[in-house]
Amino acid sequence: MKLEQVTSTCHPMYRRALELYGAGFPLHEQRLPGPQARILADPDYHFSLIDRGDGFAGIILFWEAETFLYVEHFCIAPEMRNQGLGAQALHLLRQRGKPVILEIDPPEDEISVRRQGFYRRCGFAENPYPHVHPPYRPGYSGQQACGHVLPGCPVPGGI
Repeated sequence: MKLEQVTSTCHPMYRRALELYGAGFPLHEQRLPGPQARILADPDYHFSLIDRGDGFAGIILFWEAETFLYVEHFCIAPEMRNQGLGAQALHLLRQRGKPVILEIDPPEDEISVRRQGFYRRCGFAENPYPHVHPPYRPGYSGQQACGHVLPGCPVPGGI
């Protein structure tokens, strides 16, 4: 498995990745197409395709700061789920040697409870501090979120 960074909308898999992005996240958690395209050029932003060796398996979009990685969006293609690919992709991030931070919806329904369980099985622990995730689009308000970080990793300034 490998992560392949997309730096241009001309990448042959960009459209497929955006389809998964659109299907995998609520509208308020998605950037508008223009800002998403522009941010690809930022050297700290990684719009990464997850390639399991025989093709596209998902996306993991994250920021790389000096002391940590912040995962914004992470989604395995529906037909590829339950094969351990998500855990493998997170393992690739850990190999960068920095704490990995991410947010999920509060565990209030079956899907969000399962998602929290997945991250716990991958070694993440919940940050106990309350947090409101800002919206990615105008016209939406922030939403409650649960921050997660790998245990034993210092969280610079909290989540």
